Amino acid sequence: MVHGTGQKPFSPDLNRGKWERPTDYIFACFGLALKLDFFDFSYGLHFELGVLGVLIYFVYMVIYLAPIIFVHSFIGQFSSSGFISAFRLSPFFKGMGYVSVFLSISMLIYYSAYAAIPLLFIINSLRPTLPWSCEGLKSWFNETSGRLTICNGTNNGVYSRIQNCTDKMELNVPSVLYFFHQYERLRDNGNANTKDEYELSWNFVSLFALVWAVIAFVFYKFPETAKFGKFIRYMVIGTLILLLVCFVRFLFLPGGLSWMDRYATPKSSDWFESFYSTFLIAMQAFGAGWGSVIALSSFNGFKTDIMSYSWIISFGQIFIYIMFGLVSFMVEHYFTELSEASDKIRVVNLWGMILSSASALSTLSWPNLWTIIYYTTLLMAAVILMTTQIFTVLQSLFDEFEELRVRKREVTFGFIGGLALCSIFVCTNHGIVFFFTFLADSIFSNCLLHLLLLLVVLWIYGRKRFQRDIKFMLGQPYSSWKIFILGFIAPMCFVICLPIGIDWSLHNHSWVSLEFHVMSIIVLWLPILAIPGIGLYYLSQSTGTFYDRFRRTCRPTEWYPVEMEHHQKYEEVVGNTEMTHQLLGVSEDVN
Repeated sequence: MVHGTGQKPFSPDLNRGKWERPTDYIFACFGLALKLDFFDFSYGLHFELGVLGVLIYFVYMVIYLAPIIFVHSFIGQFSSSGFISAFRLSPFFKGMGYVSVFLSISMLIYYSAYAAIPLLFIINSLRPTLPWSCEGLKSWFNETSGRLTICNGTNNGVYSRIQNCTDKMELNVPSVLYFFHQYERLRDNGNANTKDEYELSWNFVSLFALVWAVIAFVFYKFPETAKFGKFIRYMVIGTLILLLVCFVRFLFLPGGLSWMDRYATPKSSDWFESFYSTFLIAMQAFGAGWGSVIALSSFNGFKTDIMSYSWIISFGQIFIYIMFGLVSFMVEHYFTELSEASDKIRVVNLWGMILSSASALSTLSWPNLWTIIYYTTLLMAAVILMTTQIFTVLQSLFDEFEELRVRKREVTFGFIGGLALCSIFVCTNHGIVFFFTFLADSIFSNCLLHLLLLLVVLWIYGRKRFQRDIKFMLGQPYSSWKIFILGFIAPMCFVICLPIGIDWSLHNHSWVSLEFHVMSIIVLWLPILAIPGIGLYYLSQSTGTFYDRFRRTCRPTEWYPVEMEHHQKYEEVVGNTEMTHQLLGVSEDVN
């Protein structure tokens, strides 16, 4: 134990490895921006911003995205540790790392749906006729169900029925209906009732199994950091190339470029919701588990120029958001034009990026080919995100628990197998529809963790120490205006988003089954108690008065570079006295 603190000494993992190229860190962070679930479910809140939304993204990049990515990168690179052990910076708040683990797990359990659904469309695109095309719809859709689609909405008899109706009639998108057709209890209305019995789709179970087999193969084939970084590098490059190809092809959806007028002249309605939803989308840059950037940066060389990299990463992630936003906007516009063709109809366009887009693609020439290309893009994006998230969680656990390092392979595949078993719940009619409640709950946790991190770095560890460490590591100063943004502007943004996160969580929980309430409490809300819980545990193990214990557990412990060369130079910079205080748990005031 570290003297007087109750904490075990830190033992660095000397076999954790480094990136093959410094830019692999950039590509890995680009991969975190491929988390598209939030984008899909919140898109209706912000698409009216049009080109104004692009400008807002860049404002967010300056006021919090790039500065906070730098803070995360600093903590990981300086400590060469994952997001648990890195809190040697302030052990009282080490529970933040464990919250990050649970956030990652909750995302990984449901996010395999974002790989399984593209697989569903890819596999069925190999048929001569797409099942969700107007021609293929006849082979499985029950037209006597009373549900109208965009295919039969133009039928003369149906058209007369629509015109004689006093209220707006809903036209369903065939690809959405095809997705719901995988469940017998969702075929009639497409929405799971909380009173419905649970139904397991064996079709989706097989797709989920295939997804997790691919994930396991990735870690079997690329177990080392250098190899994994190379894999992510090529996957991200390939995904971005396919995304650009899809963007160009979507420009030629029926209706031509008419969407550009609407995009260039955004409406003023719902601007407030659009502003905060864009902010929350940009916040996904840190990964589902919040601490992913910390873990990824820990594989950098000690002198890697993360100051420049933070801006490159921010710009690249914003570019990804904009590109996916434009693709979604074009799909949304396509269905909006169908709705505006008559004031008597409304097209029910659900999950535009991952579901409705298949029907839009079916109207193009060579629809099978373009469907395969588009959904391969989404599948690759999901695999990148999931493997990166698993990689950061595992390495953070290996850094913290020395006994796990000798059984890395068993722990890795055991962890993946456990996630695969838990994800079976998402294959049910309730799980596949209501999984977004986990996403809504994670907003509050992410905002809270960002606030606490800024508190730890700037106010507890101290601005002067923070700037001193940056100068030592990078050989360049950290500007005072950036400190001002981190200390005042960025926290204000997160404080504003905290009640928004609570409100959205309560709203989504108001119409889900009891099981989801229980799971959200266990996986997302109870882990937050680990922050004060672990802090209080360290207090109880320390010695002295309560004030001395609190100061001691908040001060850095064994906070120095892991590599001996930089360790010795750091001792010369900070002085032997401060290093001794860290090792002995002696409190001292911030200089």
